Amino acid sequence: AASDANDWGVNLSECAKLWKGGCIIRAALLEKIQAALAKDTNLANLMVDSGFAAELNSRQLSWRRIATLCIASGIPMPGICAALNYFDSYRTENLPANLTQAQRDFFGGHTYERTDKEGVFHTAWTDAHKDIGDINERKQGENVQK
Repeated sequence: AASDANDWGVNLSECAKLWKGGCIIRAALLEKIQAALAKDTNLANLMVDSGFAAELNSRQLSWRRIATLCIASGIPMPGICAALNYFDSYRTENLPANLTQAQRDFFGGHTYERTDKEGVFHTAWTDAHKDIGDINERKQGENVQK
C-alpha cells in the first residue's frame, strides 16, 4: 500500500526472496509467499491466493480445535486467536457491527444504520432514554468544508 501510494515500485515477490537469504524463517513459507506474489502482483492478501486459501481451509478445523482447547484450559494464545479472528473476519461479508452501533446509540444517542432499511435510526431503549430530536439536525455541519 505504501509503495503504491508513494510510487516506490516495491516488488513484494523480490522482498520475500531477499528475506529468504538472511532470515530464520527462510523455509518453504517464504517460497510460497514469493510464488504467490510473483503470480499476482496485485494480490490484496495472501489468504486470497489459491494455494494459501486451500491450505488455510484444509487446516482451519485443527486451528479452531487448538484455539478452543487453549481457551478451555486457560492457556493464553493471543497470536493464534487473533489470527483466527482475522481469518474469519476477512472472509465474512457482513459482520456483527450492529451490536457496536446499538451500544453507541444506547449510551450516547449516536444513531445506527440498518441492513434492511435505508436511513439513520435512533431508539429510545428504555424509559430513561429521551428523544434526540431530528437526526438530520444533529448531523448538520459534520461534512462542512472550511
